[in-house]
Amino acid sequence: MRAEVRTVAAGELNRYADGIRDVYARAFAAPPWNEDPAQADSYAERLARDALRPGFTAAVATAGETVTGFATAWITPEAFPADRSYGQVAEALGPGRTRAWLCGALEVNELAVAPEAHGAGLGAALLHTVTGPAPDGRCWLLTSVRAGSALRLYERAGWQRVDAPVPGAAGLVVLLGPRHPRRAEAGSGDR
Repeated sequence: MRAEVRTVAAGELNRYADGIRDVYARAFAAPPWNEDPAQADSYAERLARDALRPGFTAAVATAGETVTGFATAWITPEAFPADRSYGQVAEALGPGRTRAWLCGALEVNELAVAPEAHGAGLGAALLHTVTGPAPDGRCWLLTSVRAGSALRLYERAGWQRVDAPVPGAAGLVVLLGPRHPRRAEAGSGDR
């Protein structure tokens, strides 16, 4: 059965919550994430809060009634956050680039595809769907340099790595979307 990808309003997410939780648990159990499946419950709780963020958008891939993938994004606040990995990102980019490149841009928070659905183009379709509302094409995401298949997906879709390693043990890297107006500066190292 062929999967269908569509935008889902925040109020509709509850309908897909169990499927999203299941895909999250299976997608992030593998390296480099190695998350305990119980962390999917924490993600489901966080997703309910994240859906309230300004500019929140979500896309879900379904095959019949089964969720096979999802992606979420929101607008990064003008006052750049310091929780999660944000502080490390700000340290890597410096205040000028953080403000100019990320604040007010659409931030892809999560993208996951069920392992059995890999290779069907769902990741690219979810990414394209969730980044459609990016203001002036400005979108970004953070991933691990150890996530080889994810990096290949993003780079095939035209995303560009920022030449500024994010400090910390996770080996994180910032990528700018294919229409981000600051892409030309992403490899320059200017702060």
